[in-house]
Amino acid sequence: MAEDFTDTDRALLDRPLHGLLTIPPGRERLPAPRPVWFERTPDDDIQLFSMADALKVRRLAADPRASFVVVTPEGEPEGWVSIEADVTLPEGGAADLARRLAERYWDDLTTPEHRELVELYAVEENLRRIVLHPRRVTRV
Repeated sequence: MAEDFTDTDRALLDRPLHGLLTIPPGRERLPAPRPVWFERTPDDDIQLFSMADALKVRRLAADPRASFVVVTPEGEPEGWVSIEADVTLPEGGAADLARRLAERYWDDLTTPEHRELVELYAVEENLRRIVLHPRRVTRV
């Protein structure tokens, strides 16, 4: 059964901070967190996107579990939310999510590099949405 977020958790998760996603590692590998863009859904799931052919998508399809951590930035009082989650990889919605997150995380979408990535993100077939359904939440 999923644990609910507190209002303080939601306030932290609703900020444009980077999250650290950790997925089950491959053989001979250690878990390695990766920084990701994300958003909290109205149902208190966490969603992000990846390139459809990324190794993390294949690993999550084989073992749909992940952990996720968001930390307050330096200079603010210590705070973090850690989530253990079951993962789904729903069809559709990744391009819209990628556009929203690009607008949230980038100040300027007009640079050549950002324009090129936004065009790549606009093609739904290039992307896959990853949804984390929290089963355990810890915090400080």
